[in-house]
Amino acid sequence: MRIAICSDAWAPQVNGVVRTLRTTAAEVVARGHVVDMVTPDLFRTVPCPSYPEIRLALGCGRAVARTLSAADPDAVHIATEGPIGWAARRWCIDRGMPFTTSFHTRFPDYVALRTRLPADWFWPLLRRFHGAAANVLAATARLEDELHGRGIVRTHRWSRGVDLSLFTPGDAVPAALADLPRPFLLHVGRVAVEKNIGAFLDVDRPGTKIVVGDGPALATLRGAHPDVLFLGALHGPELAAVYRAADVLVFPSRTDTFGLVMVEALASGVPVAGHPVQGPLDVVGIEGAGLNGGTRQIGALDEDLGVAIDRAMGADREACADYGRGFSWAASTDQFLAGLRPRNRLPTDAVPLRRRTRRPAAMPVRRPAFAKDSAKPA
Repeated sequence: MRIAICSDAWAPQVNGVVRTLRTTAAEVVARGHVVDMVTPDLFRTVPCPSYPEIRLALGCGRAVARTLSAADPDAVHIATEGPIGWAARRWCIDRGMPFTTSFHTRFPDYVALRTRLPADWFWPLLRRFHGAAANVLAATARLEDELHGRGIVRTHRWSRGVDLSLFTPGDAVPAALADLPRPFLLHVGRVAVEKNIGAFLDVDRPGTKIVVGDGPALATLRGAHPDVLFLGALHGPELAAVYRAADVLVFPSRTDTFGLVMVEALASGVPVAGHPVQGPLDVVGIEGAGLNGGTRQIGALDEDLGVAIDRAMGADREACADYGRGFSWAASTDQFLAGLRPRNRLPTDAVPLRRRTRRPAAMPVRRPAFAKDSAKPA
């Protein structure tokens, strides 16, 4: 099967959406399918207002249509509600092509934080976007319930996984942290207003606060908190080493739909502290013992973030690692593939698609490095 995955979020952005899409695409290709990524690097882009690290492919409708027509996919998944997502949605609707979407980000909440307008004003646009999808993939049962309450009813579970070859327990301390006072209170993620990082940095606790990540709020937070170690964006073994050295991962966000960094930390043997809101509740659980009926503490949630940190410090690191290992990318990919809605292969005169024998010179179809550029599997 040839699958087109359309996303406005892509490298060089560093976030959970990009990691999820890249890992899922690689898993799908490993199973013998072909993946075409339709992402901003294929098009002319402009920086997103207030968030220049995000590039928007404005006016990309025709180019996206040419790209998808050339790819001629069996299934289309639209990951984001940006310009590429809307253009791919239009292409599918115009051709009677079923498609799926996913709900990764609470854009109404993010826009509300930046504009001070009510988040409810933006939900009708999301209902319109997702309403035409055959399935809307959501990471947790709690998120599905919220979407149902918002009028987005055709949902399908798509959980997340963790790279267990990378995120593993250990006691080595990176050189950059070796002489700093413990405990190490770590935050990993995009440094932006919606992540509520200031709530973590304002907590008065002994030890060293460490922030890993980049984003539009980095300069402001660095200036306001000279006692905090800001390491910027880290990847691969460097990121894994900082996870392993941490005493607790602090996750102050109130707007995340899941929070991939939490399961990465847990798999590394690091407990999680956060607020009792969607995301942390779906990983750590209200009692701090996970969601599988466990009795050993893997973290703590409290409206007072300082209290959550204190309680999480007493968690069982072995239990954290055991629980984190339960998040499998293989199982996540099973869910993703099960949620797709491939088109029926009808006679060519019944399908309003123009097949191309070669890629258009102005906008080539890009097969990512992890995609097998071969004939479509049966």
